[in-house]
Amino acid sequence: MFDLGWTELLVIGIVALIVVGPKDLPVLFRNVGRWVGKARGMAREFSRAMNEAADESGMRDVAKTFKTATNPLGSAMDGVKDAARDMTAGLDPTKYDPDSETGKLAKERAEDAKKIQAATARAAADRKAREAKEALAKADEAEAALNDPAPNAPQDPESTT
Repeated sequence: MFDLGWTELLVIGIVALIVVGPKDLPVLFRNVGRWVGKARGMAREFSRAMNEAADESGMRDVAKTFKTATNPLGSAMDGVKDAARDMTAGLDPTKYDPDSETGKLAKERAEDAKKIQAATARAAADRKAREAKEALAKADEAEAALNDPAPNAPQDPESTT
């Protein structure tokens, strides 16, 4: 459609500011935005109508046939991918017999996952407790430093004379 870069938009904005003026510029931009929105809506509706007409006339089937004829390997790989996706979507290891090897492995993996989650939660709690202790120790040190007199400051004003 239009090929406008940032510099062109900046020039258009400056010219609009000079020609229209700062008071009416927001109104102008609002109206331009509405016009662009209406144009996009009409383009979207036109595109949707054309796609529906193509679907009704069977044009998509013809296009798919041409694609298959021009690139048989690509269309075969698309078919393989679709078949693999359909096949793996139906696989659920938890629906197998619990006494089968697959059921045992699924149960074992679920237990391992729970153990890993529990260990991770414990490690996070330990880390947070350790960080809290360190923060408390730093706060105690800071408080002690504020309460203690400076080491170079004299204790008794009369002793310095």
